[in-house]
Amino acid sequence: MGMTMTQKILAAHAGKDSVSPGQLIMANVERVLGNDITSPMAIEEFRRLPGAKLYNAESVTLVMDHFTPNKDIKAAEQCKICREFAAEYGISRFYEGGEAGVEHALLPEKGMVTAGDIVIGADSHTCTYGALGAFSTGVGSTDMAAAMATGKAWFKVPGALKVSLKGKLQGWASGKDVILTLIGKIRVDGATYKSLEFCGDGAGHLSVSDRLCVCNMAVEAGAKNGIFPVDDKTTEYLKAAGAAKPMIYTADADAVYDGAIEIDLDDIKPVVAFPHLPENVHALDSIEKIKIDQAVIGSCTNGRFDDLQIAAKILKGKKVAKGVRCIIIPATQKVYLDALEAGFLKTFVESGAVISAPTCGPCLGGYMGILAEGERAVATTNRNFVGRMGHPKSEVFLAGPAVAAASAVAGFITHPEK
Repeated sequence: MGMTMTQKILAAHAGKDSVSPGQLIMANVERVLGNDITSPMAIEEFRRLPGAKLYNAESVTLVMDHFTPNKDIKAAEQCKICREFAAEYGISRFYEGGEAGVEHALLPEKGMVTAGDIVIGADSHTCTYGALGAFSTGVGSTDMAAAMATGKAWFKVPGALKVSLKGKLQGWASGKDVILTLIGKIRVDGATYKSLEFCGDGAGHLSVSDRLCVCNMAVEAGAKNGIFPVDDKTTEYLKAAGAAKPMIYTADADAVYDGAIEIDLDDIKPVVAFPHLPENVHALDSIEKIKIDQAVIGSCTNGRFDDLQIAAKILKGKKVAKGVRCIIIPATQKVYLDALEAGFLKTFVESGAVISAPTCGPCLGGYMGILAEGERAVATTNRNFVGRMGHPKSEVFLAGPAVAAASAVAGFITHPEK
């Protein structure tokens, strides 16, 4: 029986000729990731191991991004635990302050992931790196601790859904609209513990930035991971980032899938996911005016240069509506600097937006944009669960950067062409 792309990567890292869905395997991992929320718990578990030592300090990455720059004493203490652990064990890939950024934007940017890798992280959106042809998935802090000590992790081999893409995105449509449209079709449990395997000519038309966004939200459909085939765009990105030589895996012609979905990118329009699930997707032309109090453009989903470029095009020469707080968060220091040099930050400030240092911040209800009771936000983040961005009686509407920027100007959720 043929294997999918994900199954081939898992088989190779487990030292097996083949694997099949549901099989339990132990596989070597290239990278173990943690942040300021999840790493302290992993460190505590790691220290309980008899004679604990790191399997390979270079394979561990700790990124302080969720509540940083430190929002309070607890956040400061969390980072201190990680900082001291990194110093004690010689972890050079420890990032905070001016070196940090939102983890899932930072790792690809710094070339810490390449095609064919297995990457695990104590954060559910670790599935982002499938955009680069890697198998990456979120794990618990205990699994992170074990992987730091052994360089290995247990996996149950996932089945797969084949998502065939054709055509090319038009107008203001983006990768965010692709993944929201898909989640709207299959629902938040439609890919539970499966690999979302993207393929087709349309996949090649998506930018790497769009692919990173799509794979980032694979978990919002319940998927174990999302993954794209490796093409010239992938290898050019990896080379520019200084990543290791890619190991390219392709799905077998007779690979078995649990289901197949076809999406015509020509038909994708900007959409919005209403509260309180990413599956609650609506076309913009089908909704009434929904007044907003806040617009957030950033996160590991949509905080890259391409996203800020889109926002700048819409905000140029315009003003954020009175009574709306527009918060723009470059995902990394490099994105911040590139946006500065491109003139985007000047555009944002002149429009009345607030620019934040790189942080996860409001996405998880941390800080830099918490909602009060009854408030609504349109956000380029990846989750809109009850209380996700603040008060349990607030509401978050998920959208791409074009819709978020246009809505900030209008004062209500709107199409970027209106």
